[in-house]
Amino acid sequence: MKRRAARDARASEEPSLTRTATPSHLTEGTLIIIDLDKMEEIIKERGWSEYKPNPATGLLTMLVEEFSRQHRAVVVYGLDEKRGTEEAILEIPMVEPGEIAEDLVKIADTICKEANVSVTIVAVTSIVGSKPARTRRDAYTGIRGEARKILTMLKRKGGGVVYIDGSIMYTSPCRRTSHPEP
Repeated sequence: MKRRAARDARASEEPSLTRTATPSHLTEGTLIIIDLDKMEEIIKERGWSEYKPNPATGLLTMLVEEFSRQHRAVVVYGLDEKRGTEEAILEIPMVEPGEIAEDLVKIADTICKEANVSVTIVAVTSIVGSKPARTRRDAYTGIRGEARKILTMLKRKGGGVVYIDGSIMYTSPCRRTSHPEP
């Protein structure tokens, strides 16, 4: 009975004070999507295993963990220590993308130099919830889906870039184009 009375009391509160109002856990921040380029092709070419970390996915796992600790980022999806990380989605509340641009360029440059693989990184201002997704499908819903469209467009053009709120900040020397010139 006490629970029902408490629930009824909450239901009679003003809408601005109930859970149906804008969720308080949502805030403006930065949404980041990191994706290694042409991994299926590279894995076959170099004879790497796709079921355990290889030089590129293992390195990305380490760099994402380090970045998330440094910036208190929430890993929404993708961090995989057992198989290595090929893609990751992170959210950082109350941080502008420009504030972390240098660190994102450093990640892309490190992967290029140490694993000879390019990576495409998209960082955009967004409303972030700072809550991990259960599935890949959940990870790319809403505004994350819009950021994914930007990532897909950049990858179709060859990838290997760091894109920060509308500007390309870095182009990887490890970048592979889809159609090499003769």
